[in-house]
Amino acid sequence: MSGLQGPDPNERARPQGKRNEQGFRIDPEAAAEPETRRTVISALVENEPGVLAKVSGLFSRRQFNIESLTVGTTEDEELSRITLVVEESDPGIEQVEKQLAKVIPVISVRELADDAVQRELVILKVNGGSQPDKVQAVTEMYDGTTLDAGPRTITVQITGDEQKINDAIDAFRQFGIREIARTGQAALARGERWTAATEGSQATEGAKGTYADDD
Repeated sequence: MSGLQGPDPNERARPQGKRNEQGFRIDPEAAAEPETRRTVISALVENEPGVLAKVSGLFSRRQFNIESLTVGTTEDEELSRITLVVEESDPGIEQVEKQLAKVIPVISVRELADDAVQRELVILKVNGGSQPDKVQAVTEMYDGTTLDAGPRTITVQITGDEQKINDAIDAFRQFGIREIARTGQAALARGERWTAATEGSQATEGAKGTYADDD
């Protein structure tokens, strides 16, 4: 009696991809994790009580990967600017913009270009009381400022882009870092470009952005 017709079992095509919990086989390309990238998003919001809580709640519910969030007033005392550093896939970044634009009272949201002007401030407290000259030398090397100096600790401030801040922190590790406070990134669009896509900026330069009433 002959066996099953067709090619030898070792020559038969094998299905690709793993099965999910329901037993269905998943296309490996569809199951692959999308590549993520790091970017800065700026949102212009009206100054109202609870706006930061609304934005934070949105990120918590949607589980966006937010690395830093800063908020501060703008040239208009009725508006504040929120600056976010996120690491998401392209669809994820698009969702961050769209979901932020739906939060009342967010006026506009925009992903900034790679050449945006970005700065961060860090305050470090180190065990440098026994070697203040060396701590001062490192502080000057990174154009920092000494904020407080005691018999056992020295507190300094460094301002710059993320790479400079990271390099400075590595340099201070030799003294023993007690505490670090980082502000997160603040950023503005470079040159004459507008950071926020307000109605006024669109009228003058055709700026693009996501608005609270966009779909």
